[in-house]
Amino acid sequence: MSNPKLRIEAVGINGLWPILPTPAKPNASSWRERDTVDLDETARVVDALIEAGVDGLLSLGTYGETHSLLWEEKKAFVGCVLETIRGRVPFFAGTTALNTREVIEQTRAMHDMGVSGSMLGVPMWCKNDIDTALQFFRDVTEACPDTALAIYANSEAFKFEFSRPFWAQIGKIPQVVACKYLGIGMLAVDLELAPNMRFLPNEQDYYAAARIDPDRITAFWSSGALCGPLPQLALRDRVAKAKTTHDWIAAKEIADKLRECDIGLFPKGEFSEFSKFNVPLEKGRMNAAGYVNAGPCRPPYYVIPKEYLDGAERSGRAHAALNSELKKSRLA
Repeated sequence: MSNPKLRIEAVGINGLWPILPTPAKPNASSWRERDTVDLDETARVVDALIEAGVDGLLSLGTYGETHSLLWEEKKAFVGCVLETIRGRVPFFAGTTALNTREVIEQTRAMHDMGVSGSMLGVPMWCKNDIDTALQFFRDVTEACPDTALAIYANSEAFKFEFSRPFWAQIGKIPQVVACKYLGIGMLAVDLELAPNMRFLPNEQDYYAAARIDPDRITAFWSSGALCGPLPQLALRDRVAKAKTTHDWIAAKEIADKLRECDIGLFPKGEFSEFSKFNVPLEKGRMNAAGYVNAGPCRPPYYVIPKEYLDGAERSGRAHAALNSELKKSRLA
């Protein structure tokens, strides 16, 4: 099922899709500030990622600080990204909020600005049951019939289990073309339940996910690419080649190296603990890597145990070293 009014459909979602931070000015951790987005750095890193060869961009998720930005800041950021992209790659902007009416207003506004679609989780605050979540997405798609949606499936952030019955129903909505997906334990089942969608696993899972279903798994999302995108681009290209040659050795090699770089990012080795400090952990490792100046975190999410931040920074330096290694091999 398709909708010809959509700016992008599932077939157009392929390759590497980094999720952007919202670069912050040095004063951004103060609640007194009302203009915290570093637009110059935003334009610089967006252009650098596109020049490097990424296939699409996502924004305004958790470490994109969609929950910590003023509306005027969101509009300035998205406007800057769109002006920098100039139609070269598709771009989904996050519009998750506390309630349906606010989500619809933001989604309509972003669509009018020119985004390819919205990355959208369920409303925060109250825990949603499945009927509430499905009705929410039905209301949004009725109100925004020309906007493509990528479901932001993060059960820790949204206190909602993106279950098998959820995918079976959400996959019937034509505007839902993709999802940002965590974990691949039930991937084969979910792919079958929602056959018209692109499921985007994380870079850590892309190799394994592509082996589960090479035809359906054509894209992945990445935060590590903001530490330098060459490893993720190598993963994309090696997986694409393996799908043709059926020789997966080189793809597994870069996948294993990427997984090693993430050691230290997850405090106590737990995703639930990571989720409590997602913003400072991700921005901390990006700042340590030096590919983007993500800047400080906006309030109240700048508080973090030092040992957690130290682990994230080690991860960032490991990603940067791998990026440098691949850059040298390209030049050799």
